[in-house]
Amino acid sequence: MSTAIAFENVSKTFTVNGRAFAALDDVSLAIDRGDIYGIVGYSGAGKSTLLRTVNALERPTSGRVLIDGRDVTALNDRELSRQRQRIGMIFQQFNLLGSRNVYKNIAYPLKLAGLPPAEIVDRVEELLDFVGLTDKALQYPNRLSGGQKQRVGIARALANRPDILISDEATSALDPQTTGEVLDLLQRVNREYGVTILLVTHEMDVIRRIADKVAVMEDGRVVEHGSVYDVFSNPQNDTTRRFVGSVLDHEAADTTLGRIREVHTGRLVRIHVGNRETNDPFLSRIARRHEVDFNVVYGGVSELQSRLFGTLTVELLGAGERVDAAVTELRELAEVVELSAAGEADPAAAPAPAADAPNEEAALARH
Repeated sequence: MSTAIAFENVSKTFTVNGRAFAALDDVSLAIDRGDIYGIVGYSGAGKSTLLRTVNALERPTSGRVLIDGRDVTALNDRELSRQRQRIGMIFQQFNLLGSRNVYKNIAYPLKLAGLPPAEIVDRVEELLDFVGLTDKALQYPNRLSGGQKQRVGIARALANRPDILISDEATSALDPQTTGEVLDLLQRVNREYGVTILLVTHEMDVIRRIADKVAVMEDGRVVEHGSVYDVFSNPQNDTTRRFVGSVLDHEAADTTLGRIREVHTGRLVRIHVGNRETNDPFLSRIARRHEVDFNVVYGGVSELQSRLFGTLTVELLGAGERVDAAVTELRELAEVVELSAAGEADPAAAPAPAADAPNEEAALARH
């Protein structure tokens, strides 16, 4: 698979009130053609700044941004103008022209590109049908719902048949149902038009729902990246764990573990389930073999990209040597963490404490 977008050691420094802040710090990523690639991070992480380097709205202080192998930072004004026509953008606040109706909003970039009127009519009608707004063609933006406005924004972004679509927090202002409808539409754009989508969000559920791959940013750096399944099922960085934990309640907090221990007096273990077959009852099979009982006292298993993953806190009951044997066999099939009598994970196996939140002054400078 060829690379659509490549960030090579990209850094960007802003100076605010005489002080320099690194919005981007040596970022290197490759986005394959045809992917839906998510970039997630808290406010001030640098994700929107990175996004704006793709069409040179922000130029890196150092490093290169390559689109189909061409360094956009080296293009002259005319070349950059042509390149931008191949990159569509959709925004959180829609950015529609209030004085133009839906039809004219979608037609606007086509007129700027100098297309003949007949071609403009055909393309706008095609896009109105694609986004399901044919009956709203003559309506003005102030008569549309938020979801309808975003559909117009998507249609307008697709007008010049772009190879790349950039989404900057495009669902943040929408309610959950409308968010789902917009995400379904973006998946159709990717699937039917073959458009590579680069989306920035602070909503991990958006990443889980439609992205193929994800990069997690903090303080201007990429702290983790990979397939969505790998990042969700086995996050390595504290920031990533916090994001994943915001949408998956698989692991009990320390206070919850304490309450569990008050009720369940058996041996507690935490089992990480990764890439399991749906019809493999390994836990009950091992329990029967070693004549122990088990209770799942906390956790959950999720499906992502047709594979299962999750974390289960399990109480094992039985003779000590039989429970030992069951835990040994469990370790052959899954990651198992013993929980101490206080209900906390063994410190040697537990994740590191979460890092402090990003510096607010630096965060403001990045935007």
